[in-house]
Amino acid sequence: MAVCGSGPEMVEAVAREAPELILAPMLKTAIPAEIYNRLLCLIVHPGVRGDRGPSSLDWAIMNDEKAWGVTILEASEEFDAGPIWTSPEFALDSEPPRKSSLYRGPVTEAALCGVLEAIARLESGEHLSGLWRPETLSEAMNHARGRLRPPMKQADRAIDWSHDTSAAIIRKIRAADSAPGVLSSLLGVDCFLYGAHEEERLKGSPGQIVARRDDAICVGTVDGAVWISHLKMKSSAEMKDAICRMAQTGLGCGPCAEAFCAAAGIKLPAAQVLGPLLHGVADRPLPIDAPVDHRTFREIVYREEEGVGYLTFDFYNGAMSADQCQRLRDAFLYARSRPTKVIALLGGRDFWSNGIHLNAIEASADPAMESWRNINAMNDLVHEVINTMSQIVIAGLRGNAGAGGAILALAADHVFARPSVILNPHYRGMGELYGSEYWTYLLPKRVGREMALELTQSCQPLGAQTAKRIGFLDDIFGEDVETFEQELAQRAAALARDPSYVTTIVEKLKRRLEDEFTKPLADHRAEELARMRVNFFGPNPAYHEARRRFVFKGAPPARPSSHPTPALQSRAEGSAAKAQSATDQRRRRPAIASPSFMQGALRRVFARLNAAFAK
Repeated sequence: MAVCGSGPEMVEAVAREAPELILAPMLKTAIPAEIYNRLLCLIVHPGVRGDRGPSSLDWAIMNDEKAWGVTILEASEEFDAGPIWTSPEFALDSEPPRKSSLYRGPVTEAALCGVLEAIARLESGEHLSGLWRPETLSEAMNHARGRLRPPMKQADRAIDWSHDTSAAIIRKIRAADSAPGVLSSLLGVDCFLYGAHEEERLKGSPGQIVARRDDAICVGTVDGAVWISHLKMKSSAEMKDAICRMAQTGLGCGPCAEAFCAAAGIKLPAAQVLGPLLHGVADRPLPIDAPVDHRTFREIVYREEEGVGYLTFDFYNGAMSADQCQRLRDAFLYARSRPTKVIALLGGRDFWSNGIHLNAIEASADPAMESWRNINAMNDLVHEVINTMSQIVIAGLRGNAGAGGAILALAADHVFARPSVILNPHYRGMGELYGSEYWTYLLPKRVGREMALELTQSCQPLGAQTAKRIGFLDDIFGEDVETFEQELAQRAAALARDPSYVTTIVEKLKRRLEDEFTKPLADHRAEELARMRVNFFGPNPAYHEARRRFVFKGAPPARPSSHPTPALQSRAEGSAAKAQSATDQRRRRPAIASPSFMQGALRRVFARLNAAFAK
């Protein structure tokens, strides 16, 4: 696989790799004629037959299409106008999807089917022999419903708070999620809006922020209200200065006492961006076990059924800040205190978890210290899952998982996933980050020491089929999210009813004690964190630089280095040591409760592209 940003780079890559077929799953730059005139170049376009233009999915969501598709076509002089090989379609839910969710789910699945069909035509020889030929665009337009669509601009997405209904606002935001967002103004601040959720009970004046919950904000509309979970302040020094109290004093970021600054150009939880401007806005928390009886915004939900406690957590793009980790840990401890026999952990439909929250870390006043706080909060959560001796714990991966989020799943007794799930159980790509979350205990225990090193060193995506084969996953099932949830519930209920349940719990406790005797969890944690401390506070800024490139999509703005000076490093390490000591004390407290190859290769290609939507 080659990632090319220009025509010359494509020419160079073709000369180097000498391919027989070129597949372009996400084409933003035209393939040079000297390539497509010599080699077959198939392009994956996320639109129905005859559809053309760079904003295909945006228009499909905005126009409330009932079905959409993916077209596999040949490269030509005009974008999306080459001969059409195939165009599989799929139904769209009445609930408008996020554009990134649509891309990761139905679009990727349809693209896989279309590419495999095109390759089958090549392998059968029917294309080369002339028994079959692709359909020209002019032929397709006699019956196709697609058309040339212009690039969607912010003017097309603009929200009119005084006229747009909640449904219209949600559709606009989801058609732009996770990029480019919808530009609007809240409390006088120009921001891009992301993460829209319907609210059925709260109401307020159109455009007025009426409530907050878990760092999301609720904004009134003409017929109710909508929740906005994330904002990105428009990149403008003037806008940042308008809401940054330290900027107003002229002291700069160094002595800032705020947990996070509202950094321009970084997508963050809404309340963190608006900060002090939300003073006086009512906090409307919901207990995690409150009935799910109306539409609203909730990151963590707990319910019980047939002896099983279902703890669902859905964090935007799978990123988990220190505060979110702590909230999830508290929720897990509550679930563990309940008289259930099984706890089923369910991450989001798009992502199970992607580990620490790099955007929140980058926006903090001290990224090194916030990195330390975040990784320790992740460790605290994983520690509690590992040490649950009162229930069987299931991890149900409905969506992808990466870095510490993938390791979090391994803390459970059983790990199940959908067949389309992609795992990235490694850290090194983020500036040689060593990683923690007890991976040195959990990963070798699952896949063996040799495979654990290969997974963490190679930094390659891992498909569900392969993950099951090597023991990372216990099983994969479910054609879609709904069938996966149904079968997982059946398996969880069966474990709760199993006559040998008590024996299973006793054996679980025995294994944990044997492992602890061999090497205590505290030793794994200490060794991992010693390496992480060097990543965060040491002389090599590779992690900080890689994080900034990730957060700013390869083009970080000029700013003072986030890598701490020796004085700041000494102060941060002292704080880190205190935080570690407090963590160790918490851990000593009693627990709440006592004792096919081609398809896989293509999935990995699409997984790399899907990563762009996780920023």
